[in-house]
Amino acid sequence: MSENTIYESENRIAPESIADEISKGLEIVDGHAVKAPGDYEDPDQLYDMLIARIRKYHPSTDVSMIEKAYETAQKAHGDQCRKSGEPYIVHPLWVAIILANLEMDKETIAAGMLHDVVEDTSVSEEKIKKDFGEEVALLVDGVTKLGRLSYSSDKLEVQAENLRKMFLAMAKDIRVIIIKLADRLHNMRTLQFMTPAKQKEKAKETMDIYAPIAQRLGISKIKTELDDLALKYSQPEVFFDLVNQINSRKTEREEFVQQIVDEVSTHMKNANIKADVNGRVKHFFSIYKKMVNQDKTVDQIYDLFAVRIIVDSVKDCYAALGVIHEMYTPIPGRFKDYIAMPKPNMYQSLHTTLMSSVGQPFEIQIRTVEMHKTAEYGIAAHWKYKESNDGKKSVQAQEEEKLSWLRQILEWQRDMSDNREFLNLLKGDLDLFAEDVYCFTPQGDVKNLPNGSTPIDFAYAIHSAVGNKMVGARVNGKLVNIDYKIQNGDRIEILTSQNSRGPSRDWLGIVKSTQAKNKINQWFKKEFKESNIVKGKEMIASYCKAKAITQSDIMNSRYMEIVQKKYGFKDWESVLAAIGHGGLKEGQVVNRLVEEYSKEHKQEMTDEVVLEKVAEASKNKVHIAKSKSGIVVKGIDDMAVRFSRCCNPVPGDEIVGFVTRGRGLSIHRTDCVNMIHLTEAERARLIDAEWESEVAEQNGGQYLAEIKMYAHDRQGLIMEMSKIFTEATVDVKSMNVRTSKQGTATIEAGFIVHGREELDTMVKKLRQLEGVIDIERTTG
Repeated sequence: MSENTIYESENRIAPESIADEISKGLEIVDGHAVKAPGDYEDPDQLYDMLIARIRKYHPSTDVSMIEKAYETAQKAHGDQCRKSGEPYIVHPLWVAIILANLEMDKETIAAGMLHDVVEDTSVSEEKIKKDFGEEVALLVDGVTKLGRLSYSSDKLEVQAENLRKMFLAMAKDIRVIIIKLADRLHNMRTLQFMTPAKQKEKAKETMDIYAPIAQRLGISKIKTELDDLALKYSQPEVFFDLVNQINSRKTEREEFVQQIVDEVSTHMKNANIKADVNGRVKHFFSIYKKMVNQDKTVDQIYDLFAVRIIVDSVKDCYAALGVIHEMYTPIPGRFKDYIAMPKPNMYQSLHTTLMSSVGQPFEIQIRTVEMHKTAEYGIAAHWKYKESNDGKKSVQAQEEEKLSWLRQILEWQRDMSDNREFLNLLKGDLDLFAEDVYCFTPQGDVKNLPNGSTPIDFAYAIHSAVGNKMVGARVNGKLVNIDYKIQNGDRIEILTSQNSRGPSRDWLGIVKSTQAKNKINQWFKKEFKESNIVKGKEMIASYCKAKAITQSDIMNSRYMEIVQKKYGFKDWESVLAAIGHGGLKEGQVVNRLVEEYSKEHKQEMTDEVVLEKVAEASKNKVHIAKSKSGIVVKGIDDMAVRFSRCCNPVPGDEIVGFVTRGRGLSIHRTDCVNMIHLTEAERARLIDAEWESEVAEQNGGQYLAEIKMYAHDRQGLIMEMSKIFTEATVDVKSMNVRTSKQGTATIEAGFIVHGREELDTMVKKLRQLEGVIDIERTTG
């Protein structure tokens, strides 16, 4: 990142530089970009920038802890380099600068500087504790990733485990997550030095987990930049298209915003309200989110920019609102009072959308200086050095309010045995595209729930016991159905009965909030654990019977322990209970047990047996076996039939079977490259195969077809291809595009068809696209 992309006042990345082309002008080495040595950032300059930033807000002039942390990190990281080619120390320095921009305490900044030392170098946790104290050591340990987890385990499992550790560390000290967010932000800023696959993976993780956590903690300073960077790398085409559309009318927009700012400032002066008025274009991701949620184009979204009025007191907020509504016509239904009803992350503001004198709608946000700090820094504001608090609540009490969400997640962690389920719940709860509705209890307390919530969600938001005993609900004094969608401002009363038999399974399909789903599931797990265990045993037994698996062979305590650990359960009974209530498929568990059994009892089919079977089949014309895949094979009725991935045959293709060693029968197209180049010895393994007549005629099953299309590279080609697939309701499974220097695009697409006829139709439609040179099927 070059000097000109940094705002001097805040050392913050400029929004316009986010829109720079990825890896522009950078040399590519091993698939990732590297900087030229002349562009490396000087660590000492960055350190000076950090110290200058800390001195601006910190009451103490003593920066010896920071200096010591810098020296320790520099010495520990030594000659380590980042992917960009720069010295590694540049990364911890930038993390510390980001934390200083949030005006964090010195312990947090020191921990930010040392956050990779324990994990990536020989420095031990004990040394950190000895040199910097218990507090810094605890923060560093909380941020240290789970490098000790075995990498053979599932990626999702590792991610879920990392998150669990992170949330537990957050419970001890919320500053852990603030360091983690600063670390992720700098990694996202330098993501252009990663390979494209890694860029997409990191961007998705940021969008799913880190940006929403920053939003939950109210740190919009970090959240907005994470959002934009995640969108830039996860969907580059969408991002740059959006940037171009917004920039195309940049000048007239800026003139319009300036005009509004001048008009508002004048009126505020006339009304004797001391106010700081400024305008800004909203960040790219929030515009994209509106486009997705409201299914609109950029031109149809009218509040692309917002004017912000910052005043001294809450009284002035409402006075300013009166002045604004007198000046411009408010748009009905577009006024939100987050001062009276703050968001869960304690964000407060008045939002109103108005019509300007030239007929262009725009949004105005009104807040106090204190509210603005909370909106920008969120929970990080609690580590600011304030002379005194407003006297209403202690910092501790305010922090408690903000962290009720964190406590809810920790509650799930205790209830949840399955890592994947935890990750799904967390992603559901952190959904960036979800909006909230606000409603009241009969006592007038405000509850906020996800959009589309029902009285059941409301009941569980109050307490599990209220939800479990619920028999009905009144909204604004009237009885309603339990699937009623709660509207903003509804007053809700839950009717309960001690005779209630508990929640119904149907409720899981009705409720919207992750919290309610989790609590209902927990009730069923506890209530029916005994019967679920019995049911789970029966389901395993019937599955084994159906698949002709000898149950006594696979139910070995060693295999059971491996499987139970794999799915994250404490004991085998919990696995059975999970199968019984539907949380786990019995097929998954049995297949894993069979896998473990097979490792110890390998049975390979010898060449002699294979060739004997093929020879028998050639002589014995009568013996024909049908397989579930709709293939008729001669002679071999006790082998698994699978379709080869090299040529992906579909009904209607001429096919041939190839008997593999120990893996059953592999079906290929007769023109498959792998079949054409077989040696004489391997040809003896070929066996006649054909499609069952019903399958060929009815086009019943689903088959993956892969094609290669050559076309002249032009804008909009992919979009037109997508349109053809969408109109034909064809499910596209993969698409890979390469372009040559000569301007020829090679597009490889994999999609689901029911047979050859449908495939031919799709190819015919694709051939009609402008610039298509040729289309062929992949043949291995």
